[in-house]
Amino acid sequence: MADPTTDTDVVDELTSDHREATALLDQILASSDPQARRDMADTVITELVRHSVAEEMYVYPAIEELFPDGKQVVQHDIEEHKELERTMKELEGCSAEDARFTALVGELRDQLHHHATDEETEQFPELRARVPRERLVRMREQVDTAKKIAPTRPHPGAPNNEVFHKLVGPGVGLMDRVRDKLTGGKTKA
Repeated sequence: MADPTTDTDVVDELTSDHREATALLDQILASSDPQARRDMADTVITELVRHSVAEEMYVYPAIEELFPDGKQVVQHDIEEHKELERTMKELEGCSAEDARFTALVGELRDQLHHHATDEETEQFPELRARVPRERLVRMREQVDTAKKIAPTRPHPGAPNNEVFHKLVGPGVGLMDRVRDKLTGGKTKA
């Protein structure tokens, strides 16, 4: 049985995701091996898409409900997610040997840093102040589950909201995973 006093909560999980993605982007920038760069880029794209979808499904509704300016906070974050998705989509279709690849990785890193800083310095402390620890642990469990069924590729044209992700997202995620399996994760769609 989960112990909410010792289990990690949703803030811990999402902060860890930010750190891991940033570290991977730094590794891409430091590498000169095109295949390793491509593989790491595909991994970071998958993880950031899953992170974003899970956040939109379970964290943003809580922010919207509990923060005095929740709707505006969520709208701002969704706009940042769209920006990240557009960059990821462009990166997904770019050869690791193309000069634009490095520029896109740097752009993605800058966008992620900005977004993560906003969340970690403003929203996450407020979330912890407004949401009981047990609920934060439960939200982390929901986020973990959502990541397992979430899409693995950016879909910048899709809605970034809880209802879409809960109703359509699992089907999109399944199609992405089938495509990943059939192509070894190398499709640039």
